[in-house]
Amino acid sequence: MKPFVALLRGVMPSGKNAVKMADVRRVLTDGGFADVRTWIQSGNIALQSALDAAQTSDRIRDLLHIHLGVDLAVIVKTREQLQEVLDGNPFTGESYDIKRVFFTLGNSPLSAPQGLTTQDFGEDKLAIAPQAAYLYIPRDASRSKLGNAFLEKQLGQRLTTRNFNTLSKMRVF
Repeated sequence: MKPFVALLRGVMPSGKNAVKMADVRRVLTDGGFADVRTWIQSGNIALQSALDAAQTSDRIRDLLHIHLGVDLAVIVKTREQLQEVLDGNPFTGESYDIKRVFFTLGNSPLSAPQGLTTQDFGEDKLAIAPQAAYLYIPRDASRSKLGNAFLEKQLGQRLTTRNFNTLSKMRVF
């Protein structure tokens, strides 16, 4: 069994994709995963799996769809990959408030189409590396053009976004 972190895309405490983390833990444990733990109500899971990352993602997605009726993208990373994402953050130092830095992750390496990172996003900033898209959004993230839907369209895959605190916590959870 290998340790993984699974990040569910679009899970909210209420609404369409409301999923109780106790139900997620039960379904995944019954589905063959070990040491299943969740952190906060937004789809952050640490677990042990005998499968590789891609198989783990598919299995989690299938189990949640079958048993809880939700169809969610599941991004799976190792703790080492999360550390690589955190280490690669270009928005560091006094010029950037770490609380306004966000990390967008996919299951496959990211590759930006030509011109994407040079577009003018106003105060918002975007950098893309194979391991993550890095966003600096100094104001209201809900008003930013750099949302998941925009980045998914540009980068051609399902993605999920987390803040610094969540990724840091999940790296050692």
